[in-house]
Amino acid sequence: MTNLVNLENVSKSFGVRPLLDGVSLGVGRGDRIGVVGLNGGGKTTLLEVLTGLEPADEGRVSRLRDLRMAVVTQRTELAPGSTVRNAVLDPLGITEDHQWAADPRARSILTGLEITTLGLDSPVDTMSGGERRRVALAATLVRELDLVVLDEPTNHLDVEGVRWLADHLIARGTALVVVTHDRWFLDTVCTRTWEVVGGQVEQYDGGYADWIYARAERARVADTLEEKRRNLARKELAWLRRGAPARTSKPRYRIDAAEALIADVPPPRDNVELLAFAKRRLGRTVVELEDVSVSAGDKPILDRETWRVGPGDRVGLVGVNGSGKTTLLRLLAGDTEPLAGKRIQGQTVRLAHLTQELRELPPQMRVLEAVEEIARRVTLGKQDLSASQLAERFGFPANKQWTPVGDLSGGERRRLQLARLLMAEPNVLLLDEPTNDLDIDTLQQLEDLLDSWPGTIVVVSHDRYLVERVCDRVVALFGDGKITQLIGGIEEYLTRRTAALATAVPAKALAPSAEVTAVKASAADRRAAQKELARLERQVANLDKKESQLHAALAEAATDAAKLLELDAELRSVVASKDELEQRWLELADTAE
Repeated sequence: MTNLVNLENVSKSFGVRPLLDGVSLGVGRGDRIGVVGLNGGGKTTLLEVLTGLEPADEGRVSRLRDLRMAVVTQRTELAPGSTVRNAVLDPLGITEDHQWAADPRARSILTGLEITTLGLDSPVDTMSGGERRRVALAATLVRELDLVVLDEPTNHLDVEGVRWLADHLIARGTALVVVTHDRWFLDTVCTRTWEVVGGQVEQYDGGYADWIYARAERARVADTLEEKRRNLARKELAWLRRGAPARTSKPRYRIDAAEALIADVPPPRDNVELLAFAKRRLGRTVVELEDVSVSAGDKPILDRETWRVGPGDRVGLVGVNGSGKTTLLRLLAGDTEPLAGKRIQGQTVRLAHLTQELRELPPQMRVLEAVEEIARRVTLGKQDLSASQLAERFGFPANKQWTPVGDLSGGERRRLQLARLLMAEPNVLLLDEPTNDLDIDTLQQLEDLLDSWPGTIVVVSHDRYLVERVCDRVVALFGDGKITQLIGGIEEYLTRRTAALATAVPAKALAPSAEVTAVKASAADRRAAQKELARLERQVANLDKKESQLHAALAEAATDAAKLLELDAELRSVVASKDELEQRWLELADTAE
């Protein structure tokens, strides 16, 4: 079969640094390829050479005649003075609202990317960068194409939008090349993975999980990667096999060879030990909201709500864009005062708040000096690190640590901000979209640090993989003034949102046939129920294991009355949680069938 695009022995450099060196590869019809690699390693350059936005220095780039291709990169611009309607609908010849409402693809894209909430007649010049990226993405997806090329398309989407985009790209069957650090998206959408490393492009079958297996196996066989990176790959394998075995698209793909790598790797974290340590560091009270009301402008976020964040809690906070997640984090941090009620903070709390804004950094300092300004050494859980070692964890190797802060890119400043935050040794972390501008290797380093971090964490992130990896429970803002606990995690959140949208929008406006809509909704409900059932089964299995451990601990503590009371309370909590999960499982079983 003829490829849509071929690269033959292509090289590309900027200055004296080669980003692509003799690369040969091709994109076939129906391929869905995820591109991964370090920030600044050449991923975006590869896309731009592939699509003709940048010429190759050497080699040949050939494309199929009459190839229908569109690209949305971080440099994509919309025409000055245009509106959303001009950018998205005018090229299709759609001039009336009833026309796009009757077009299944246009309707799905405009609602799925929340373009209608921006206003079709809104000028793009006054929009934020994220809003413009969503409009550019919609303008690309509404077209009939053979190949779609996307650079970080999930950066400005919430969890629900990421799920919609994944479903849309799979359903349309168009060839896709995408750069993204969203590992759930990579695993769900991509059938092949390209890793850009050292000027070369390594090619793998499958998505993120398969790539991790292959990379760890390559380290085992060749034994050429440095020990630190190898250990991270081994730990990631342990997570994939123990925490979420269904993630890999090929459950037995290289697993036999990889089993030796993970045989002696402990679970990502010991929750019981971390919880005990957190209680000693923090005491009983961390941050509590009592009968609190808060708004963002005229929009109410919480209405007389009480919520307690305790020692060792690891909470993921989800909700649609504009639901008030950032406002709630600011309230927890004490940066915002409630309209009613009160915020209580424990006396031993040392709180650190990572915001989406880049806080002022000392531009005249070097990277290492900016980290050492906070402290020279830090203890994170069981890890004792120097300022230089922590900086290296966040993508600043020794030769980069003497770069002036003023010369850093936006992504590098974000990483430096996070390193300085952790250097202060807080015991409560509030993280607002911590994955923005981080490549996958840096994300693994961050998760490795958080795995053994004995404190309280509240995370707002559209990165579903990070939330499921780092957090033990998920809460949501649904716009009803409450903080809703989600036993089923993000999958339950998406199921609830789907149900809410189905009842909120008149069937006549959504589909030409109410009968067809009902059938599709039923199929979607079954798929969602089956996914949630699998998740519930894993959670019940974990609770079964924890229950057995607690019974054993009770037997060992038979003569310690205080310890017995503590263990008994924890056991009752585990049993209650298991009962709730099993009840939820029974409720979903009929739907899944």
